[in-house]
Amino acid sequence: MRLTGLSLKPFQLKALKAVYDIPYGETRTYADIAMQIGHPNAYRAVGSANATNPMPLVIPCHRVIGADGKLHGYGGGDGLPTKEWLLKMEGVKP
Repeated sequence: MRLTGLSLKPFQLKALKAVYDIPYGETRTYADIAMQIGHPNAYRAVGSANATNPMPLVIPCHRVIGADGKLHGYGGGDGLPTKEWLLKMEGVKP
């Protein structure tokens, strides 16, 4: 995935690349992504990076959920109902 040319900060780029790698039908928590990119306490910053996602159809930020297993934040479509619909379409029970 190439995100060069976009005005993303290095942290945002790392977080979004990790989100891009989440397989279809699977989810990760914000904390999982933070840990994966080497910033284990930056789970809120991962959420902020998701909010800057320039290509939500390509970078599947709907696959990122809260550590409590609940849906948190989604800027696409109608918000959380859209996130829930996308996950159900992939066979994930949110």
